[in-house]
Amino acid sequence: MTWDVTVVSTLADSYVRLSSQSAGGAEEAAANRKAAKYAGLPSTHGFQPLALESHGTIHSSASDFLNTLGGRIASLSGDHRETSFLWQRLSIVVQRFNAILISETFLSDDAPDL
Repeated sequence: MTWDVTVVSTLADSYVRLSSQSAGGAEEAAANRKAAKYAGLPSTHGFQPLALESHGTIHSSASDFLNTLGGRIASLSGDHRETSFLWQRLSIVVQRFNAILISETFLSDDAPDL
């Protein structure tokens, strides 16, 4: 199994223009780009794009994949909460990504006071 994770910022100019031109969301476009990128993988490999928007949705096949993965982890561990834990960890990663994006917008005054 091969997967590639992409978190797109829906506030970036490139995605604002994209969303106004197409019916699908930014996560859909990112998933399609990843699928095209890995189209040449041998048939011995399964590929799953995990595309998320920084302020919104997750690609539908990624959601299905994560729910299936969580269910399999739960069946091995015996803890029925494993799927929830997986989604919570993913949510925290996206929140950290958003925090970094926000902190990058702050202006830094490196010039010493004169």
